[in-house]
Amino acid sequence: MSDRAALVVVDVQQGFGDPAWGPRNNPGCEGNIATLIEAWRAREQPIVYVRHDSAEAGSPFTPGQPGNDFQEILDGEPDLLVVKSVNSAFHGEPDLATWLRAEGIERVVVCGIQTNMCCETTARVAANLDFDMTFVLDATHTYDLPAHDGGTITAGELSRVTATNLDPEFGRVVDTHEAVARLSAA
Repeated sequence: MSDRAALVVVDVQQGFGDPAWGPRNNPGCEGNIATLIEAWRAREQPIVYVRHDSAEAGSPFTPGQPGNDFQEILDGEPDLLVVKSVNSAFHGEPDLATWLRAEGIERVVVCGIQTNMCCETTARVAANLDFDMTFVLDATHTYDLPAHDGGTITAGELSRVTATNLDPEFGRVVDTHEAVARLSAA
């Protein structure tokens, strides 16, 4: 297996700062993403930024609107920018799987926003496409959601469920410290 691991940073966009999203978990998410980017750059490992361009009327992620822009923690240029309009970074342009394979990269490390939506979907598809997948849980965050049968599911509970869904079936769930340690050891 190649010693290269692509950091896939999903949808870290200004539109997620809108209070209309409601309560969120993990206030340390953005700092952890910045730590991962710094570690990947220091070790000259590939970084992929993923941006959600929405076609939905009124979406904060509409191209040309401030909410579509990346948050300031995504400094510098990525090795690849993927633009998508669905939940999976593997269903965007350019084709992420094709790029990873052309670069000889077999390992992906997923972080970003939202834990249980685009991050989890990207992680599942990565594993389904036979990439070795690591999910950095504390470098993601999400928001409370109305439960299907009534009430509310908290962002923290949604995060716990994502971790349970992914590890070990789709790959490993780690924290930022472990992700950086694994990168250093590779």
